[in-house]
Amino acid sequence: MLFELLAAVFAGLALAGIAMSLRWISRQRLPKWIVPVAAGSGMLLYSVWSEYSWLDRTVNSMPSVAVAWQSEDRAPWRPWSYVKPLSLRFTGVDRSSVQRHPAQPGQVMVDLVFAARWQPLARVKVVYDCNGHRRADVLDQPIEIAPDGSIVGARWIGVGADDPVLRTACATT
Repeated sequence: MLFELLAAVFAGLALAGIAMSLRWISRQRLPKWIVPVAAGSGMLLYSVWSEYSWLDRTVNSMPSVAVAWQSEDRAPWRPWSYVKPLSLRFTGVDRSSVQRHPAQPGQVMVDLVFAARWQPLARVKVVYDCNGHRRADVLDQPIEIAPDGSIVGARWIGVGADDPVLRTACATT
């Protein structure tokens, strides 16, 4: 967050410098107010760019993660978000963590990655039953994997066949 504040300040300084140079080139014909307007515009434009590019930059830094769900946020203090909503949170499936048991091809254990802007990443191990459209969170319960590959001691939660995270997790190989 500090980096983004510094980057916004430097963007404002850069555009203010360009405006000052244009005033000098025009022999002071441009009005004085163009300098603070350029500085404010630079800071605002950098902030908007940073918000809209956050998702792509974050996902590109984790090549093994497939985005399964992302938010669409709108806010009155971001009027441009009503034209194109921002994505400030997402849930991804870490494809490098996929574990399947040969005897249970309809079940998959994966790490889910929860990311939100200005928050640390969170990882949770989850087992999905692709055929039964349900999941079991491994984090909050002691589970065992029986010799036949079945999950023992899991509390299953129904998620529905149209759940995007279930579809993404079950599509991984």
